[in-house]
Amino acid sequence: MKKPFELLGELLADDMAAVNELITQRMASEHAPRIPQVTAHLVEAGGKRLRPLLTLASARMCGYDGPYHVHLAATVEFIHTATLLHDDVVDESNMRRGRKTANLLWDNKSSVLVGDYLFSRSFQLMVETGSLRVLDILANASATIAEGEVLQLTAAQDITTTEDIYFQVIRGKTAALFAAATEVGGVIAGAPESKINGLNAYGDALGISFQIVDDLLDYGGVSQSLGKNTGDDFRERKLTLPVIKAIAKSDEIERAFWERVIVKGTQNDGDFEHAMTLLQKHKTLEETRDAAIFWGAQAKAALDVLPQSEIRDLLTDLTDFIVERAV
Repeated sequence: MKKPFELLGELLADDMAAVNELITQRMASEHAPRIPQVTAHLVEAGGKRLRPLLTLASARMCGYDGPYHVHLAATVEFIHTATLLHDDVVDESNMRRGRKTANLLWDNKSSVLVGDYLFSRSFQLMVETGSLRVLDILANASATIAEGEVLQLTAAQDITTTEDIYFQVIRGKTAALFAAATEVGGVIAGAPESKINGLNAYGDALGISFQIVDDLLDYGGVSQSLGKNTGDDFRERKLTLPVIKAIAKSDEIERAFWERVIVKGTQNDGDFEHAMTLLQKHKTLEETRDAAIFWGAQAKAALDVLPQSEIRDLLTDLTDFIVERAV
C-alpha cells in the first residue's frame, strides 16, 4: 500500500519533475565544481521531498495555474538542504539518509560554504516570483530556522530546559519551514487570507508533530522497538521531549543520573537502557506520543477552511501517517 506522500507525489508528478529540473539547473556552478558535487550527494540521496510537495499541493489546492509554485518549491528544498549541510557540521554527524555526510566526505568548510551558496540560490529563486510577500515569508522563515538552531545549541546539555523552550526550538528549526512552505503556496495563488492562514497553521502544526515523532522514534516509539539508530539523541546528549518530561518528574537519584549522562557527558554501558527504564517508569513516551497526536489533530483541523479535494484528503492522510509512526 502506497504512503500518502507517495500518492501526493504521483498526483503532482509533473510539477515535481519541473522542481527537480530547476533544482539541477540552479545547483550548478560554472566556477566551483565542488558545489554541485556536494549538493548532488545530498539531493540524490533521496528523501521524501516533503516540503516542496507541500508547496506544490498548497498552490494547486488554491487553484494556482502559473509557473512560480515550482520556483517556490525549489526554494524550500534549497533552504532545507542548506540547513542539513550546516546541521551535520554542528552535530558532527557521519551519516545522513543512509550515506556518509558531505562534511565527512569533503570537509566542514565545504559543507558550510555550499550551504551558504544554496541559501543564496534560494533567495534568487524567491525574487524571481516578483512577490514581496513571498520574499518576506521565506526570509523570515530562514531567520527563524537559524534562531531555532542557535537556541537549541544554547539549551543543549542544560537539564533545566523546559518544554516551552523545547517547543520554541522545534517551532524554529522544523515547523517554520513547513509553515512557510504551505503558506507561500496560498500566497502565490492569490488565495483569500482565511485560506492562507489555514495553510500556515497546517504547516506549523504538521512540522511540530513531525519533529515530536522523530524525537520519540529515537527512543523506539511507544512500542520501544529499538533499531540500529535508536539512542542517537541520548548519545549526543540532546534534550528532547521524552527526556525533558522525565527530568521534570525525577527524584534526586534520577536527576543525578541525567546530570551525569547529559550535562557531564559521562556515559557508560547500560546507561541508555537505564534511561529507557526511567522514560517507561514516568510514562513520558506515551505523553510524548499524545503531544504528537494533539498537534496532528491541530494540523487536520486547520485544513477545514480549504475546499474539499483529493489533495486536501491526502494532506489529512499524510498527517495521520506521520503521527502513526510513533504508535
